[in-house]
Amino acid sequence: MQKILVTGGCGYIGGHTIVDLIEKGFDVISVDNLSRGSLRMKEGIEKLLGREIKNYLIDLRDEAATRRIFTENPDISGIIHFAAFKSVPESVANPLLYFDNNIRSLVNVLQCAVDFGVKSFVFSSSCSVYGNVATLPVVESTPLAVPQSPYARTKVMGEEICGDVARANPNLAITLLRYFNPVGAHPSVVIGELQETPENLVPVITQTAIGKRSKMTVFGSDYDTRDGSCIRDYIHVMDIADAHTKALQHTFSGKHDSNCEVYNLGTGNGVTTLEMVQAFEKVSGKKLSCEIGPRRDGDVIAVYANNDKARKNLGWETKYSLDDSMRTAWEWEQRLAK
Repeated sequence: MQKILVTGGCGYIGGHTIVDLIEKGFDVISVDNLSRGSLRMKEGIEKLLGREIKNYLIDLRDEAATRRIFTENPDISGIIHFAAFKSVPESVANPLLYFDNNIRSLVNVLQCAVDFGVKSFVFSSSCSVYGNVATLPVVESTPLAVPQSPYARTKVMGEEICGDVARANPNLAITLLRYFNPVGAHPSVVIGELQETPENLVPVITQTAIGKRSKMTVFGSDYDTRDGSCIRDYIHVMDIADAHTKALQHTFSGKHDSNCEVYNLGTGNGVTTLEMVQAFEKVSGKKLSCEIGPRRDGDVIAVYANNDKARKNLGWETKYSLDDSMRTAWEWEQRLAK
């Protein structure tokens, strides 16, 4: 049973990925300092799986503390690195915080991966690295545009760091997963997205529907899209989790073409903000209180994925529809209310 370290394991995507990894036969330990993650996620995972999950309450910017994880677990064979701050508006307001947290933690974890002979490293990247693109859908070879936010810049820098480390360390296989907009909750709705004041669209929608918010704002109605609102590729969080597991399995099998590969993780379908509102109203039967506001700094106009490479190389396919995503997100919001 191979041991996997999941950084940011008490966060939204990290928590769902831990469930997927363990259900597919991996041993998992987590590290999360709970600055953005939640013990409620850990408790939900343990309830869902019926077993305890070891979490190190460590800030990965602390090099000595980070090394202790590997000293105590010399059999770690793979790392999935989620731990990062991810708020676009916050990164615009405080870029140094993002450069310090997202880059310093990545460097420390990669150094440990090299020093302790870890075989596989999966980096949580983002479609934000593409910026405003001229041609859609984006493929992995699409040239990266100027980052639209400091958060996006940390992902571009992170990918470049991973590439340099891979070239210098041929025994370490690194996979860069550029995922689009994770949404929804585990089908059991025992775990889901935990944000008191979310910036992501879907929890804003569900909080409005449940009454936590009096109304929601659509940021911008004058973009060059079919209804004037931004276009994104919304993908169920369990499809994202499955891709991380498959990325590890792919490198462990030795089938990878190089020791630094990049994959898009999206459905391949672009959906506007207003269409997402309509999709939720259809699934829930509830009418949302919605207003149009000004554009938001750091937002790109439109981006959605071509996912052919991940389907071909990783044997990965999305299993959940947009309706599934909206239904599980709504059921999770209702569970939180109880």
